Amino acid sequence: MAKKFVVWFDEVDKEDIDIVGGKGANLGEMTKAGFPVPPGFIVTAQAYNHFLDVTGLRDNLKGILYNLDVSNSKALESASRQIEKLITRSHFPKEIAEPIQKTYFQMDEGMMKHAFVAVRSSATAEDLPDASFAGQQATFLNVHGEADLIEKVKQAWASLFTARAIFYRATNKFDHFKVSIAVPVQKMISSDVSGIMFTIDPVTNDKSKLTIEAIWGLGEMIVGGSVTPDHYEVDKQTLAITKKEVNVQEKQMLWKNGKNVIEPIGKALASKQKLDDEHIKQFAQLGKKLEKHYFFPQDIEWALDQGTLYVLQTRPVTTTGKKYSSLKTESRKLVALLRGDPASPGMASGPVKILRSPKELSNVTSGDILVAEMTNPDYVPAMRKVVAIVTERGGRTSHAAIVSRELGIPAVVGAAGIMKAVKDGLVITVDGSRGEIYKGALAKPNLTNLSHVANLPNTRIKTATKVYVNLAEPSRAREISKMHTDGVGLLRAEFMIAGIGTHPKKLIKEGKQKQFVSSLADNLEIFCSAFGTRPVVYRATDFKTNEYRSLKGGKEFEPEEPNPMLGYRGAARYIGTPEVFELELEAIKYVRNKLGYKNLWIMIPFVRTPKELLDVKKIVVGAGLDRSSTFKLWMMVEIPTNVIRLEEFLAVGIDGVSIGSNDLTMLLLGTDRDNSDVAHDFSEMDPSVLWAIEHVVKLCHKHQVTSSICGQAPSDYPDLIDKLVRWGITSVSVNPDAVSHVRSTIADAESKL
Repeated sequence: MAKKFVVWFDEVDKEDIDIVGGKGANLGEMTKAGFPVPPGFIVTAQAYNHFLDVTGLRDNLKGILYNLDVSNSKALESASRQIEKLITRSHFPKEIAEPIQKTYFQMDEGMMKHAFVAVRSSATAEDLPDASFAGQQATFLNVHGEADLIEKVKQAWASLFTARAIFYRATNKFDHFKVSIAVPVQKMISSDVSGIMFTIDPVTNDKSKLTIEAIWGLGEMIVGGSVTPDHYEVDKQTLAITKKEVNVQEKQMLWKNGKNVIEPIGKALASKQKLDDEHIKQFAQLGKKLEKHYFFPQDIEWALDQGTLYVLQTRPVTTTGKKYSSLKTESRKLVALLRGDPASPGMASGPVKILRSPKELSNVTSGDILVAEMTNPDYVPAMRKVVAIVTERGGRTSHAAIVSRELGIPAVVGAAGIMKAVKDGLVITVDGSRGEIYKGALAKPNLTNLSHVANLPNTRIKTATKVYVNLAEPSRAREISKMHTDGVGLLRAEFMIAGIGTHPKKLIKEGKQKQFVSSLADNLEIFCSAFGTRPVVYRATDFKTNEYRSLKGGKEFEPEEPNPMLGYRGAARYIGTPEVFELELEAIKYVRNKLGYKNLWIMIPFVRTPKELLDVKKIVVGAGLDRSSTFKLWMMVEIPTNVIRLEEFLAVGIDGVSIGSNDLTMLLLGTDRDNSDVAHDFSEMDPSVLWAIEHVVKLCHKHQVTSSICGQAPSDYPDLIDKLVRWGITSVSVNPDAVSHVRSTIADAESKL
């Protein structure tokens, strides 16, 4: 198609997504196929791109979005507002305005009247079978007059950069500037009844049934979830109505005098069934035709105006096969409470339990939803009991996010105001996939990201770069071991030590060292047994003093430090109090020598100097653990000095390193990822961090020492994986929910070499 800024619906079809976006292409396709679509035209994606070019805005937008940390809500909202102002306040090119106005005046049979229209947004990457951008951009109803229309087109363009849309593209790995936006302009339908139809059950994925939801008035109230719709289910084969739930609707949105108004509904109408049985069957028949036309289950928005049925839009249902990912039907029956950042996928309902300090851990019971300002390792015993976690602060690399993914439970972080918005005992629903929190409970059982793991593609893609998994919770070892992983690249000791519950020095003082060794060995055996011959890299304890103090008897043995992160931890602690470290080594030796699991290795965290590493090596060798083909000694690289003096550390003699990108990024950039005032500067893609990682990987490659990375970065940044593979990294270690897509990304990166 030649370059055009405006096209009628019947000039395009489903092959023209790159010109008119998913929604526009579907409107054109349905119009051509004879489906009852309100007439209209589309301002093309070419118009949007021409606007960016002639105004010179593209470079400005790229500058605002460069290195944006989308997990930081404040930074994200600020970027979105800046872009909205730039677009809406820019001059509208005459060469685009004129064809829009001319076509608009032709909508009423060329009578040059000012028609009332709905202005929608249609991203060029939206409504694809594998990626739905539904709801990301804006819709404007009852637009009247050419001047108002031009303004709404600009606002629709700006809506491509709402905070939600920016976040969605970033987390789904879409390039912001490979997605354009078209603007369908459609005759306004003043509906008596409106709603949604799925040609599949969106919760159970049952393809034999079709579901319809209906409300009085305009459809905005069903999309926003502000009213509870009627719910009808129809047998797709026979068109028999198998279920009807008629709900009372107390208010509706109507179009009056050119405006949208919300009015109360009289008692007689409020409790009446919205669609009669004949219309339900008529709609179901239409849904079947649409599904047959598109060869794919459809999510359809419809309207009924004075007995005439209209299809406003249709899109593929993108969540088939993903049990956890669609709250669409259920959430409309719940009241939206707050939004935050998605941190761990899945959804769950339960009563709120607010924790203001670790001293309140005993208040948490199984099945609760933990709500806190933020979490730290002290909270782990409680986190194991709950079905979901919500925090006021933190991002996707915060403690709450990492631990939630370890435990396989939904989590939302950065939900500002949550502790004031809820009270203990209030039942809420947490959607960790979208970052949404609702009042009330799901009708369906809790679906955590264990379902997510079970539904991940498990094709055995072969990669030269090994893909390890980060683990900490013994109860998940057997399940995760069935995934396509090459072993455990980071087995955190802290969960297991917290499970013992007593400070190791207290156990030593009481002569109960065997209790510590036995408990730790039992847990290590679970991991080693589950992973068979695949390596399990155990990171020795890296408790800080404040975390050790929370254990039983801890206050007797631990000082109060002003800055525990940079205090008595890691290798320094093994040297200062070797008797505790020797208990860990005793457990490792028992699992390897007595139980026969030769796949257990060890990794030393937070090593400040090469001398510290040498002193720790002496303790390890003194315990009878010698480096060999089956026993590897790794070192964490998480302090700037590890990067700067890496050759000196390697000269001490180690088998591998693992880059802890979370701590390394904080220490290189001088920022706390859990402090919302400065967390906007936290980015593993910062040039200084990338330089450090590249330096480590290439130096290890030069000295024939294996290199790995075990922070959050590889899960979030495909571009980083491409760089890591190019630099020659040996392995990456990621959380269970990221194993499949990271391996796929690695395979793509390796294929380029």
